[in-house]
Amino acid sequence: MEREIGLLDAIPYLRAYSGQIFVVKAGGEIFSDPKWRDAVCREIATLHRLGIRVVLVHGGGPQLDAAAAQAGVPSAFVAGRRITGPELIDLAIAEWRGRLSMALVRALAANGERGIGLTGADGGWLRAKRRPPVDVVGDDGVNQRVDYGLVGDLREVRTDVLRAVLQLGAVPVVTPLAAGEGAELLNVNADTVAAEIAVALGAAKLVLLTRAPGILEDVADPNSVLHWTDLAELADLEGRGAIRGGMRPKVAAVRRAILGGVPRVHIVDGRRGGALLEEVFTTEGSGTLVVQEADDAPPEPLESR
Repeated sequence: MEREIGLLDAIPYLRAYSGQIFVVKAGGEIFSDPKWRDAVCREIATLHRLGIRVVLVHGGGPQLDAAAAQAGVPSAFVAGRRITGPELIDLAIAEWRGRLSMALVRALAANGERGIGLTGADGGWLRAKRRPPVDVVGDDGVNQRVDYGLVGDLREVRTDVLRAVLQLGAVPVVTPLAAGEGAELLNVNADTVAAEIAVALGAAKLVLLTRAPGILEDVADPNSVLHWTDLAELADLEGRGAIRGGMRPKVAAVRRAILGGVPRVHIVDGRRGGALLEEVFTTEGSGTLVVQEADDAPPEPLESR
């Protein structure tokens, strides 16, 4: 009976989102455990079979950190963003476009769905410009001048390649490397890539899968998850220092997606089996829903999550 009620509850959402595009970004920490990786791919495969077109963007921080440590290549972060030198970009190609992307394609295949691995440099559909040295305020509140190296700021998302893959009935598996000037390959933050893709495709949802249960009102209290919030409250949290480390680029991606026309952005714990489907197909959800203004928040019968 519980399964039947769950299905009935999901029907309005299936009707609302059939044929729509969801962009799902999962951090590399989710894929460090094959159990979490396979569960995420199983849920994405379920969405795809239900008629929702999905673009999967993956991170790969822990994998790159491990490869860098093994190779003796320095790896550093400022304000949640990685400094990328030439040796590190070569490792990123091997770890992200090689091992991780192929593992995700295989996991989707194991669940009966086609995945096609892409970097933004394949066909030059993601164009970026190398970031010049910038002034950054770190988590310690200190302003510093930072050269991020081979890190790019996106300038263009050409959707033709992604739309061609979606038209084939496959799931694009996107590695966040973009084409720079000439033959330059640039590392772009995966949250940023996901947000820009969601905007360019006119996605109905952007979902960020993390190792956190959602956005916390109090970073010291894991039970202080905001089940929904808006951009004004996010700004307040940032002002109070409640958004730190890797959550900073995620919040920036949330803001960019919403201001770019994506109506719903979700931050969900990707380690918990079923959390993605619960967030999409129930009013209660499982993580944090972010909307532009409080008046846009639940409850609404078809678009509440």
